[in-house]
Amino acid sequence: MCTAATLKTKDFYFGRNLDYEFSYGDEVVITPRNYQFNFRNKPAIKSHYAMIGMACVMDDTPLYYEATNEKGLSVAGLNFVGNAHYFPKEEDKDNICQFELIPWLLAQSKTVKDVRKLLENLNITDEPFKDTLPLASLHYLIADRDECIVLECMKDGMHIYDNPVGVLTNNPPFNMQLFNLNNYHHLSKSYEHKTDAFKIELNEYSRGMGSLGMPGDLSSASRFVKVAFTRANSLCNDDEMSSVSQFFHILHSVEQQRGCCHLGDEKYEITLYSSCCNSDKGIYYYTTYNNHMIRAVDMHRVNLDTDTLYRYTINDTEHIEYQN
Repeated sequence: MCTAATLKTKDFYFGRNLDYEFSYGDEVVITPRNYQFNFRNKPAIKSHYAMIGMACVMDDTPLYYEATNEKGLSVAGLNFVGNAHYFPKEEDKDNICQFELIPWLLAQSKTVKDVRKLLENLNITDEPFKDTLPLASLHYLIADRDECIVLECMKDGMHIYDNPVGVLTNNPPFNMQLFNLNNYHHLSKSYEHKTDAFKIELNEYSRGMGSLGMPGDLSSASRFVKVAFTRANSLCNDDEMSSVSQFFHILHSVEQQRGCCHLGDEKYEITLYSSCCNSDKGIYYYTTYNNHMIRAVDMHRVNLDTDTLYRYTINDTEHIEYQN
């Protein structure tokens, strides 16, 4: 499972928790402008916008989980098992394999508005990257600093939703997740005395009682509600360090701890990493399950006019700073 979110202070931030039981060998990957993207059913793109994000690199191909391009457009793929559905190739369509979608969008789009145009003729195909690599069942959060949408490809076709809350988790489909917020409209960052039910004066005995009833379990529907509430009521200064710190606090409000989500045998789902990208500046920050120190990779500190991937192995060893 996963949780993705956006946040706008002075700059625009985009990131996610990636929750899974094992890693495919995740790396922070910068794809420069002249790296050649080879598509299965479309001509190669030899020159494009540079991008940065977390990916698994196979056969020199970055399989991005989420990424941001140099124009500030961001895309994240989140598990959508049981609902995601892809189709065979269709004539007169832009046939893009599921694993090609993120780079195909980011390579040639500056904004969500550009993405909407590309989606008009899109057909996401059911071809896996390799026979030994299962086809990922995903839906997508797509955002820039001005607009946020969700893309879901299901058996009844493609759905594109405006996303007013700027978050996404997993199942059920986004329109149902959004509707479910009606059940929690009473949540508040403050507390008001409610006396009608018992006809007596009741005293507030704890801070935070305005959020009584907010779900705290690990299900995707509950994580959607909690992170939507946390993000909507988030306050921080608009400088870089305050914004990045606050973004990680939002994500960590719904992180998964080892042992709490048992998948059978000795498998447990955990938050493998959390990411926060300053989409305006192209700086990718991350923490991992075993290393809470925030690390950063700046795409503009490398030569973006080359044709070779820049790959940064993530550091998953905890760092503790002793003060005595």
